[in-house]
Amino acid sequence: MRKNNPKAKIIIVLLLLLLTTGCTKTLTNKKNQAVKNEETGQTLTKNIICQPTNKKTAQIYKKYKVDIESLPKCKDFKITSGGYEGLWNSFFVKPLAFILLRLGEWVKNYGLSVIIVSLIIRFIAFPITKKTAMQSELMKKAQPELNRIQKKYENKKDQESMIKQNQEMMAVYKKYNMNPMSGCLFALLQLPIFIAFFEAVQRTPVIFEDKFLGLQLGTTPSVGITSSVFYAYIILMILIAATTFFSFKMNATGNMEDPTMKMMPTMMSIMIVVTAMFMPTGLGIYWVTSNLFTIVQNILVKRSKEIHGKA
Repeated sequence: MRKNNPKAKIIIVLLLLLLTTGCTKTLTNKKNQAVKNEETGQTLTKNIICQPTNKKTAQIYKKYKVDIESLPKCKDFKITSGGYEGLWNSFFVKPLAFILLRLGEWVKNYGLSVIIVSLIIRFIAFPITKKTAMQSELMKKAQPELNRIQKKYENKKDQESMIKQNQEMMAVYKKYNMNPMSGCLFALLQLPIFIAFFEAVQRTPVIFEDKFLGLQLGTTPSVGITSSVFYAYIILMILIAATTFFSFKMNATGNMEDPTMKMMPTMMSIMIVVTAMFMPTGLGIYWVTSNLFTIVQNILVKRSKEIHGKA
């Protein structure tokens, strides 16, 4: 009897979770146009989870008939505030927002709170991410052998040759104790965490109203670069681009002799940078922090492998 695959179960759970995901609703006017905060240039969210602390922001919500008085003050927000609102909101968005709020109150800055929570999440996920980094290093060692096998069967498309190619490749995976699927696990886990951070920042006024090193947490870099502190947003975008590129490059597991694979880190970085231009700055801070953790982790894993290899 075939054993259940725990990784397949995790994938199914994540897919079900994403299917039940709540979403951030944009505040719109009578013409169905997004309402923006004139001070920060950010697009405001309708389904906020606590009251705005900024008077001008509160006035905007009242103008568009959002019942903010029924919401708790951000300092009084609890995980149970508003009651049960579905799996996603009640078990992911609200708890994350609550942690960011309490930690932000303690350290006196919500941007710093985003960084600390990002690091906490990465430390919790360290056993998984360390395994992914180790698999990446093993793949680099095994790649020359895998390339030789691919070249050997390059022009052989018959079923028997395909079976032999798979058998030889599986033997290489076994030789280096590799599991090709293990590298995908954290990538799958990152998606719901990323979305939860996005919603927690967008739906919590005291967070998106706050600033960190001149950066307005709720403002997108595309809007921020038109402000008086444009240089801060340019630096953030450079950090997003650089850390994403090196993170992808260090985790690359394919045939890097292939021109397409060589271009992959660059192409992925460009995609992320373009996306980040239209995401809240608070999310960009989370992304940079997570990438820096990955880079440092991979360097340590590589050094550890080299030390053990010499021993």
